[in-house]
Amino acid sequence: MLQQSNDGALRVLTLNRPDQRNALNLPLLKALRAAFADAARDRTARAVIMTGAGKAFSAGADIAEWAEAEKSGKLEGYGWIDESHALVAEVFEFPKPTVALLNGAAVGAGLDLALACDFRFAAETARFSCAYTKMAYPPDAGGTWLLPRLIGLAAAKRFVYTGEFWSAAEAKAAGMISEIHPTEALTKAAMDFARRLAGGPTLATGEAKKLLHSADKRDFRAQLAAEREAGERCGRSEDAHEALAAAVAKRDPVFKGA
Repeated sequence: MLQQSNDGALRVLTLNRPDQRNALNLPLLKALRAAFADAARDRTARAVIMTGAGKAFSAGADIAEWAEAEKSGKLEGYGWIDESHALVAEVFEFPKPTVALLNGAAVGAGLDLALACDFRFAAETARFSCAYTKMAYPPDAGGTWLLPRLIGLAAAKRFVYTGEFWSAAEAKAAGMISEIHPTEALTKAAMDFARRLAGGPTLATGEAKKLLHSADKRDFRAQLAAEREAGERCGRSEDAHEALAAAVAKRDPVFKGA
């Protein structure tokens, strides 16, 4: 269902339902929420990379589970919306760097989950679709908030209204994807980047993430005040002391994420 492993300070999460193209059913949503909660608490986990087993990242909502809920009259109350909304919010607000390794197609809520991460590395063969509109639904796992901020309102409308598939190159050109790599080189490129993030000053990265996410809610002077408060918190950290000592000694800092 969900595989977890550690690569040094990097937590690796693998959606492991390859026969269902890693569709997000309730057990997988709950397992992902628990995994992110654990990684947030664990000081040894300083970044998270998430990928899918098999040929897809995620096909989105589990259609079989969806159909069964509708058949039993429980579609609006069986819990998928609550769990998926909680998950994408928790991923977006996660206090450490996150990378989605898109080994294959990311569709619907599976794409929304990837969009909630800080970075998205995609195989050159990967494809992306909103998909909701083909099921006569609007996006319902954060896509209407995330997409316009990444690719702009006009592009988001086209992507959502048509439900068309975009290639990795099209998604990269629009700003949806951070980097594209040949399939055989993707894992190394994404893992190397995620390891780099995991080796950084995690507290400072987390503070920067909160500031960037909330900047549009403040005017400029209020943002400066928020930056000052965040800087004071970081300035008392072990990593800040290490960075200063390393700068004086003209060596590379070794951060601990504290």
